[in-house]
Amino acid sequence: MRGTASARATMSSPALPRARAPILFGVLALLFAILVGRTFYLQWVDNDFLQERGAARFSREIELPAHRGQIVDRFGEALAISTPVKSLWTFPGQFEATPADRTALARVLETTPQRLSARISAAGEDFTVLARQIAPETAARAMALKIKGLNEQTEYRRYYPAGEVTAQIVGFTGDQDHGQEGIELAQQEWLGGKMGSRRVIINRRGDVVEDIASVRAPQAGRDLALSIDSRLQYLAFRELNAAVERHKAKAGGLVIVDARSGEILALANLPTYNPNARNKTARERMRNRALTDVFEPGSTMKPFTIAVAMEAGKVRPDSVIHTEGGTLTIGRATIHDAHPAGPLTVEQVIQKSSNVGAAKIALSLPAETLWKMLSDTGFGTAPHTGFPGEVAGRLRPAKTWRPIEQATMSYGHGLSVNLVQLVRAYSIFASDGELKPVTLFKTDSPVAGRPVISARTARAVRHMLELATQPGGTAPKAQVAGYRVAGKTGTARKLEGHAYTAKYVASFVGFAPASDPRLIVAVMLDEPSGGSYYGGDVAGPVFSDVTGAALRLLGVPTDAPVDNVILPPPGSEIHEET
Repeated sequence: MRGTASARATMSSPALPRARAPILFGVLALLFAILVGRTFYLQWVDNDFLQERGAARFSREIELPAHRGQIVDRFGEALAISTPVKSLWTFPGQFEATPADRTALARVLETTPQRLSARISAAGEDFTVLARQIAPETAARAMALKIKGLNEQTEYRRYYPAGEVTAQIVGFTGDQDHGQEGIELAQQEWLGGKMGSRRVIINRRGDVVEDIASVRAPQAGRDLALSIDSRLQYLAFRELNAAVERHKAKAGGLVIVDARSGEILALANLPTYNPNARNKTARERMRNRALTDVFEPGSTMKPFTIAVAMEAGKVRPDSVIHTEGGTLTIGRATIHDAHPAGPLTVEQVIQKSSNVGAAKIALSLPAETLWKMLSDTGFGTAPHTGFPGEVAGRLRPAKTWRPIEQATMSYGHGLSVNLVQLVRAYSIFASDGELKPVTLFKTDSPVAGRPVISARTARAVRHMLELATQPGGTAPKAQVAGYRVAGKTGTARKLEGHAYTAKYVASFVGFAPASDPRLIVAVMLDEPSGGSYYGGDVAGPVFSDVTGAALRLLGVPTDAPVDNVILPPPGSEIHEET
């Protein structure tokens, strides 16, 4: 029996064949070697990859906003400042919120749970912002919900204290505090600074660990001083707004320039908008029309025609021009004067704004001579104020002019300008013939002009422009108590397509005191429809109100008696141009 049991034991546990044992142990040894090799490779050769993957799971790098520089006026009054706000962010993979939590969070953020969930889902595993630039108290209510993975961060939101008064100059920034319009856009690099970043460590639950390492500190933007005088800006805006309403105009613009430095002290536009609440604002209200829109300047161009003719020796102030009873036919076209007259001196051509007189003077000149003077005065060239999107207007080459075009160009038809271009051009009359550069930025040193006409011609035209504001001229309503003023009216039909319409642009450009000009002021009303559309009636009184108040505000000494304003008797004829 014992032998049988031993035999059964031997049969139930057969011995491993000798040929297979080395193979098995060889396979085990190979697997062990592979494991050792893989361990060595991961620990020493591909260590950076492991570190990267580990860091990706437990650390994140997020941006740190830079404090944006202020925009201030010439006296340091804030026009654009940055206020601290909060943003809420998360990593969607770490965001743990019940349906009730999402509903509560959506209520705090004034949105819907569906929109909140869609935003989180769209981000995948990437960093996403749930709410940007919200009030600190709103962020505090959201964080009080104790939702895992929800974090807050301090950012900055732009605020514009002057609101709609300076909106089209300053512009605004977008959600990420980058300039979108105006000076905010043009000076983004100066104002914006440089973003910083930080690396945050998160645990398995998605909570940020407190020991945060700074990778790159943000660099704050620099402050920027504009040439704008806030007092004059408010004055210009108020008076322009009143004029647009009074005359039921489509739009309007007003520019005040320092005649000595070329600094733009005020630049008002209508319609406008509030940059602090612009969600439903039409884009057309954001345009800085004084720099981005053009119009035909009308009779405000006549002084330049006279100046170039005097420089060429063709006329003197007392030269007599026969205005042919107020009509002049050139080819198939006929030029008319609003008030037909007989012979007029060159001074009277400006004073009474004779189209025929200006056209005959222009036709006595070579086209190239007239073109060169207009080009040298800045027409056809952007004014280079530093504002984005400013336009150059239109001044066609002289070789393309026909006689009728040369004639009509003498009184402001056939070319186009923006309002700042026009006010800059008048600096040659407000100075002794020098064209001053204009700028929206404060300057601390004297600015040299570029000679365009002689001092003698500039003074002669200045006297003509002063006559235009006195009785017998087209702009007696532009007079200012206590100051001598000089300027020119413009009333131009609007060109739509290839035809002139019954719509008008009324303008006035002038300067004061005429004895020693300190301010150059340009006023433009687009499509006045309140009864009158002439520049002397519509724009002249705005010039008077703004210039008088501005000179007194700046403490400029008077150069005339306080009772110097002499208006025509009621019902008397006032010469107007067309």
